[in-house]
Amino acid sequence: MSGALEAHVVVDHAGLDVAVAVAPGEVLAVMGPSGAGKTTLLDAIAGLTRLDDGHVSIDGVRLADARMHTPPSRRAIGLLGQDALLFPHMTAVDNIAFAAQSAGAGRDEARTVAAEWMPRIGLPGLGARRPDRLSGGQRQRVALARALAARPRLLLLDEPFSSLDVQAAAQLRTVVREHLQGTTTIVVSHTLADAQALADRLLILEHGRITQQGPLPEVLASPASDFTSAVAASR
Repeated sequence: MSGALEAHVVVDHAGLDVAVAVAPGEVLAVMGPSGAGKTTLLDAIAGLTRLDDGHVSIDGVRLADARMHTPPSRRAIGLLGQDALLFPHMTAVDNIAFAAQSAGAGRDEARTVAAEWMPRIGLPGLGARRPDRLSGGQRQRVALARALAARPRLLLLDEPFSSLDVQAAAQLRTVVREHLQGTTTIVVSHTLADAQALADRLLILEHGRITQQGPLPEVLASPASDFTSAVAASR
């Protein structure tokens, strides 16, 4: 799967008009002040918000425009936010296996894949636990494995570390970095540490428009707005 994304997202009610391209295997970080439209952008790409204009295409296949809308379940896009949203009645392994089966794996293969993910995300021996017996950081690890087990063409991360304490966030960044290799990803964050740990490129979104984008070191070295200057100063 290559996962090349080309999108021009226009959502009138949110005041969003953004053109984004992400190369296969690239990790793009999106930063901006509250209300800039970051989550709306991800929701539009994932199919949770309809476009008023523009389009969303992956690998040259159009998934949405002003007249057509492919449901989220048919986009092969993974979305992980602040809340892990694991199925509470399923064990950790069953949550991951569900995603693998949804991607086409047989039942036995899916459970094998799920069992293999537990040590990879640093949770060996915890596969039989349900979400209420896992910490917040552990639930996010399982949610990450579930998202990747579905073999998405594109992975969207919306502030996935913001609800965690500093230590847990740092640990999960390391886990995410190890497992994103080759997966086309957009990560929305308000924390520069997330972009520095994960991203190849940084896009700054303000008031529904892109004000700057490029390789992360270049953007930070020559900030084009007060917001970007503040981000650069937080290093």
